[in-house]
Amino acid sequence: MTDQLIDKIASCGNPTVVGLDTSFDYLPDNVKKTCATLYDVGRAITDFNAEILERVYKLIPAVKVQVAYYEMYGVEGMKAFADTLKMAKDKGLTVIADVKRNDIGSTAACYAKAYLNGITLGGKRIIPFESDYITVNGYLGADGIKPFTDNGGKGIFVLVKTSNPSSGQLQDRKFDDGRTLYETVGALVEEWGEPTRGRHGFSDVGAVVGATHPAQAERLREQMPHTMFLVPGYGAQGGTAEDLTVCFDGRGMGAIVNSSRGIICAYKTARYAGMGFAAAAEAAVTDMREDITGALRKAGKA
Repeated sequence: MTDQLIDKIASCGNPTVVGLDTSFDYLPDNVKKTCATLYDVGRAITDFNAEILERVYKLIPAVKVQVAYYEMYGVEGMKAFADTLKMAKDKGLTVIADVKRNDIGSTAACYAKAYLNGITLGGKRIIPFESDYITVNGYLGADGIKPFTDNGGKGIFVLVKTSNPSSGQLQDRKFDDGRTLYETVGALVEEWGEPTRGRHGFSDVGAVVGATHPAQAERLREQMPHTMFLVPGYGAQGGTAEDLTVCFDGRGMGAIVNSSRGIICAYKTARYAGMGFAAAAEAAVTDMREDITGALRKAGKA
């Protein structure tokens, strides 16, 4: 799976992931005024996402869809979530379901079936929320990871060093051997992915590594040479293109960078004032691509 993702990044010259973390509050005012029920909200979010996808799908390799933004609207929101995943798949994009699942044994296997493996009914395999990757919390150790890696060639991104300001409360804690918790988890992720390394040298067990902590990200890149990074924190959370270059290896490979509000809410900003939301999203994707590739060139990684 990661070989395919890297090929897509190369073909469009862009390591950008569009985060379709679409809240009702992000929709244009004229659209919000037409919504009186949760059904209306789900339909409006789906249509909003569809217009953005139509404008950006040729420019990007992947989308990330955060389930919480849909779950809060109940069943209708989850239908919008499923429809958004399918629309992105139909456009040929790599789909990352940001669900941060974690459990052990049969429970984790059920989560994996929902997003990666599917169930069999009448001799046919059905995946309710079909995704190429999901995000996973590794706190339960290997027992909570294996059900997600037995997935028929799909991938996961394990939380390692997250972008939120308080991540260090736990993730930067040190063990007796001097290693931090995030370094320990990173070493396990590198190990868990070893059987799935592809022709580009990266495995299907990736890591979530925030752009807002560049020193830690640099350390992890050295420690995890075969692990693909999903990098949140760019833009709205304060991470810059210069910050995140440390997430890439010397070839300019090994990372994919997410932006959510910075793209889907671009039309609300002064920079893209007067543009429709889909056109502004397209312009923001183009600007992000130039920002990141320019920083990589400056760092000697492109």
